[in-house]
Amino acid sequence: MAVTGRPTLRNLFDESPTPHIAHPPRTHQRHFYVATDGSYRPDGGGLGVVIEARDGERVARLSLPDVAPNNNVSEYRALHLGLDVLADRAPPTARIGILLDHDDLAANVNNAVLASAHPNWKPPKPISVPEGSEHHWRGIRARIAGFNEVRAARLDSRENPAHPLANSPYEYEHVNRQPARCVLPDPLEFDTERDASYLPPSRFEGRASD
Repeated sequence: MAVTGRPTLRNLFDESPTPHIAHPPRTHQRHFYVATDGSYRPDGGGLGVVIEARDGERVARLSLPDVAPNNNVSEYRALHLGLDVLADRAPPTARIGILLDHDDLAANVNNAVLASAHPNWKPPKPISVPEGSEHHWRGIRARIAGFNEVRAARLDSRENPAHPLANSPYEYEHVNRQPARCVLPDPLEFDTERDASYLPPSRFEGRASD
C-alpha cells in the first residue's frame, strides 16, 4: 500500500494536465502509473523510474547512471526504460498513466495515442522527435500500442518522484536491488455521480479520446 504522507502516482496524475487530451472523470482511473525522468550532465547523468499500482503499492523503482548526449535523449531513454519494465510486469489489458516533467514528450505521447484512433493514423498535432531520440521514440510507441490505453500527464520536476532517482543514481542505487514484483491491482470502479463533480485540470487542445 502507499506510504503515509507520500503522494501516490495516481494522485499526482489526477491533479496534472494531460496535453492535447481532455481529462474527464472516467479517464482518471488507471491500473498502473509510471513516472520517469532523465538527467543530463556532461560528466554523466541518470535515469529514474517509479511504477505503482492504482492503490499506491509500489511495483518498481530504478535509479541508473547514464551518459546521454543531451537532456532530450535522456528523457526519452528514461520513458523507454520505464515502459519496458512496466510491460514485463503488467498485462496488455492494463490502462496506463504516465507522468513526465518533459512537456514535449508528454505531448508526443498523447498525440501518438490520438493518432492510433485516427483512421489514417494522423496525429492532431505534429510530432517532432529530438535528434538522437528516434530509436527510443520507436520503442515508446511500440510499448504504447501494447497496452489497452495510455495517457501522459505533465507535472513539475519538483513533484516528480523519479526526479531524485535520475539526479542521484549512485545515492539511490540500492533501489535497483529490490526484487522484481508483479502486482495485481484492484479492479477499476467508476462512480459517475461522484466523479462527475470533480474535474482535474485539463490541457484540452483538440478532441477528447474517451
